[in-house]
Amino acid sequence: MASSVFSTHGTTRFPEGRNIFGDSNKSNLFHYKKNHSPATLTHSSLLSKNRIQCRAIEVQTNHTFLKGDKFQLEDVIEAQQFDRDTLSAIFKVAREMETIEKNSHGSQLLNGYLMATLFYEPSTRTRLSFESAMKRLGGEVLTTENAREFSSAAKGETLEDSIRTVEGYSDIIVMRHFESGAARRAAMTANIPVINAGDGPGQHPTQALLDMYTIEREIGKLDGIKVGLVGDLANGRTVRSLAYLLAKYDNVKVYFVSPQVVKMKEDIKEYLTMKGVKWEESVDLKEVASECDVVYQTRIQKERFGERSDLYEEARGKYIIDGEVLGVMQEHAIVMHPLPRLDEIRVEVDGDPRAAYFRQAKNGLYIRMALLKLLLIGW
Repeated sequence: MASSVFSTHGTTRFPEGRNIFGDSNKSNLFHYKKNHSPATLTHSSLLSKNRIQCRAIEVQTNHTFLKGDKFQLEDVIEAQQFDRDTLSAIFKVAREMETIEKNSHGSQLLNGYLMATLFYEPSTRTRLSFESAMKRLGGEVLTTENAREFSSAAKGETLEDSIRTVEGYSDIIVMRHFESGAARRAAMTANIPVINAGDGPGQHPTQALLDMYTIEREIGKLDGIKVGLVGDLANGRTVRSLAYLLAKYDNVKVYFVSPQVVKMKEDIKEYLTMKGVKWEESVDLKEVASECDVVYQTRIQKERFGERSDLYEEARGKYIIDGEVLGVMQEHAIVMHPLPRLDEIRVEVDGDPRAAYFRQAKNGLYIRMALLKLLLIGW
């Protein structure tokens, strides 16, 4: 395999007290949030609501998820907040949502609830799938598609003020933002659940959840799989979030295939190493495709290059999935893509049963239905 680097568990060292990844440092994060809540949220109001901001990240390791219990997650901010028990619970509810969507004209589970979709970046699939999910469960939607230009943000309103205003109109906020870390700020501000629908080059946790759900449904397992991440790995929030979730499972191997200018960043590599996950960098897409259970292609994101159009042109078109790549893939393997695609997957691939990306997009509906149910009314 060309240009390979393997991880070695336990060899990475970090300065004392440095929390690079934000991964399950529950006690410190809880302490921080408890002592840095917005001034408008008094101690008594926190007690009456029985919540601390961004509680989602404080995941317990011994979940019971008894029927009727309040679900432990109250925000969805980053992939690191989930453990295997939580993922299994979400996937179980997603399968129930799949049955509801396929066998009925809808449900009234969320009748009387309002969801606000606050999108500071353009979106089609994510926004519409959340809105469809809410409506299929009987809820209502308040929406803005380009809040960066067509909301009070254009007048200079802070994110915190926008969140405090919107939470007065709704029961849950789904937000996409152009800045990494914006979802965490929103969750720290709001006293209702916040779902991160993508924050700049940071994370896209609900995409990672639907990706894992798709792999489990298509391959039949999550332990012992080999996954090739291809394309814009430096700017791709989807592949970053997916890497965090893949690290929850046993005997997983990850391959990184990308142009030099958009290689996977070191923090993800170090995270996988810390978790004992084998990873390898390669320049040979066909060789990687022949090894993998999942080939996860991504678009080279022109919008992340700013004025450096020369770097964009250097990266685009280098790795394309076509009939030749399909020809070396195993029969059980699948091709995934978070969409939208440009030319990085040829149209000729669409008719192959291993092309899972449109089924993947549909699975986003079931995962988001599940999250809305769990966050608003519990297990």
